[in-house]
Amino acid sequence: MARILVIDDDQAVRLTIQLVLERAGHEVTLADGGRQGVQLFGDDDFDLLIVDIFMPGMDGLETMRDIHRLRPAVPVVVISGYAFRTPVETVPDFLKMAEKLGAVRTLRKPFRPAELLSIVGDALDRSGDTAQVSEAG
Repeated sequence: MARILVIDDDQAVRLTIQLVLERAGHEVTLADGGRQGVQLFGDDDFDLLIVDIFMPGMDGLETMRDIHRLRPAVPVVVISGYAFRTPVETVPDFLKMAEKLGAVRTLRKPFRPAELLSIVGDALDRSGDTAQVSEAG
């Protein structure tokens, strides 16, 4: 299965994602912030990155940008629990923004294990399609 790096400042979220993905047969590495995640990513060969948008220090969009500089073909799934829109205020939809910046999929917290597995599977399928196209070309 896939080698997945999960970057989130919330330990409970990291451990939940790890449990779900490892039960599905994936190898999971955890980072508690963007800087640690970028360092781990540079030291190893991952098939997928899952990153939270809102983290102290280096946020998820910065982290995604740095990861793309290292290996642009690695798919990124961006997650967030931030309530993006209310009837009273309109704020940017950061998950849509993440897609425009290169995330292949996004996921709102809280999510169900089946949703996580579906999105991870889709992101990995997309990266496999990209690799096949690259090999053929």
